[in-house]
Amino acid sequence: MRPTRSKTSFTRFAKWTAKFAGRPVAFTAAVAIIGLWALTGPLFGFSDTWQLIINTGTTIVTFLMVFLIQSTQNRDSEAIQVKLDELIRLSKGGHNALLDLEELEEEELDAIREEYCRIAQEARARLRRGLHDTDVPEVAQQLSAVKHEVEAEKREIAALKKRV
Repeated sequence: MRPTRSKTSFTRFAKWTAKFAGRPVAFTAAVAIIGLWALTGPLFGFSDTWQLIINTGTTIVTFLMVFLIQSTQNRDSEAIQVKLDELIRLSKGGHNALLDLEELEEEELDAIREEYCRIAQEARARLRRGLHDTDVPEVAQQLSAVKHEVEAEKREIAALKKRV
């Protein structure tokens, strides 16, 4: 099955660049360019201009690559988050409050993570005692708190929308 083709030329170019830059041929080409530059050093007397050429070239390439690769990374991350959200949504016993966690503040994420760490410790302790670890424990306190905060924010937004 062929993937869907991106609509914008920037997206297609960013994907192609990120894919190409991660291949051995790109690395080999970069090493070859550096080698060629080094070999020409004696020819140009290792001058300041000779050094400036490689510095400028690598700086420009690095600067542009950062934006292209970041664009691809952002798109990939967002796609993975959507896929994970869908898996949570569809899983029986899954906590829908875990959907869209990447939008929470760091403190909220830390509280939820601590609860999952506690659950993991309890599960390992049960396994050490020879018990099974197949239940789905509630993450009630932290998730409930986050749910209430989200609902309160939604009510505030709705009230603000009514005023506008």
